[in-house]
Amino acid sequence: MIRHCVFVKFREDVPAAERSAIHSDLSALRDVIDGMGAVHFNGNVSPEPFARGFTHGFTIDFSNAIARDAYLVDEAHQKAGARLVAALAGGTDGLMVFDLEIAGD
Repeated sequence: MIRHCVFVKFREDVPAAERSAIHSDLSALRDVIDGMGAVHFNGNVSPEPFARGFTHGFTIDFSNAIARDAYLVDEAHQKAGARLVAALAGGTDGLMVFDLEIAGD
């Protein structure tokens, strides 16, 4: 399994409704991407002082790298990604992506 982890710095003027709409756009991709599983989105709740300004994040679980790669090139993902980047402080400077390979139990 691949866990796609995305951390973002939303601009201060982006309302909660827009953040929720972006999450909905990303979650809706589960209907069109085979192997795309759970999507979790929320604000940072860590008490540690290491967030470096990243205020929110989301994870998406993919059954394998093939499913993740299909998501990356999907037109609907490109559109949702552009909406996300437009809402971030500094555009792509307000974005960090990290994928983890998770071994099965």
